[in-house]
Amino acid sequence: MDDVIRAEGLVKHYKEVKALDGLDLGVPEGSVLGLLGPNGAGKTTAVRILATLLPADAGRAEVAGIDVGRHPEKVRALIGLSGQYAAVDENLTGYENLDMVGRLYRLGRARSKVRARELLDRFDLADSGDRPVKTYSGGMRRRLDLAGALVAQPRVLFLDEPTTGLDPRSRADMWDVIRELVRAGTTLLLTTQYLEEADRLADDIVVIDHGKAIARGTADQLKSQIGGERVELVIESHDDLVIARETLATFAVGEIAVDDHTRTLTAPVSGGSGVLVNVLRAFDGSSVPILDVGLRRPTLDDVFLTLTGRTTEGTVERGDETSTSGTVYEKEVAR
Repeated sequence: MDDVIRAEGLVKHYKEVKALDGLDLGVPEGSVLGLLGPNGAGKTTAVRILATLLPADAGRAEVAGIDVGRHPEKVRALIGLSGQYAAVDENLTGYENLDMVGRLYRLGRARSKVRARELLDRFDLADSGDRPVKTYSGGMRRRLDLAGALVAQPRVLFLDEPTTGLDPRSRADMWDVIRELVRAGTTLLLTTQYLEEADRLADDIVVIDHGKAIARGTADQLKSQIGGERVELVIESHDDLVIARETLATFAVGEIAVDDHTRTLTAPVSGGSGVLVNVLRAFDGSSVPILDVGLRRPTLDDVFLTLTGRTTEGTVERGDETSTSGTVYEKEVAR
């Protein structure tokens, strides 16, 4: 399939900070690319460039074959954007917010009104559509923001951490909406720090760190790259963490991760279930009480730790403090 979203060698500086350092991306039509990375990795900067909100210092990008830098107005007619924070007017009703977006996209008065009601119904907001948005919960605002990104029925959709701050139920509801959009043919670039989200939604995943793509593949391919299985055990006392680590090190084939707060140790191992039996025997002889133990496959968390040396939590992208919230046209008006 042809790539509907393509970026080649994107570079972006914020004074002394290099937010993007030669980033390459490609998203085939009708698929979902998950862009993963710690805070400060360059994810939001990449989205802002692709959505025409920010010029690149070097490199080029295309959406549906249209050069983002040369013809931004043509790109804006094809895309929708939902950012990290819901960009809605609290003093307007949900209906009025969507109607306003429709008019910004020049759908016309009649079509804008009809489209607003369609989306309120689709996102389970029909009963609250005539209430001021300031009375909405966080989850309702996020759904309204995503609805705004869909007013013009875009061919390409950018979602920058769309479920940040949502409770588990609201997040699952949002995932259902995203799956429905993809089944209908929408091409989606999704940035997220929720590794489970990428695991469930993305056809392909790019891991980005320090402005560069450092790995790409399906979730299973990325997990297989770091290989092996993990022994994960929880001990009873913090006082035994040092002894437990020394005992587990005998069987580990890589770095042992230790969570002091939960008293959990995780070690990459080889040998299947047999190594688990040997670990239990070793701990029986060490007098370290174990509360829980198991053998599991690598997760995307393990991929992150292996590839970046840190979790998805990190530093904020300096110089890129403006969120990607709102429709593309609202952003252009603001500028």
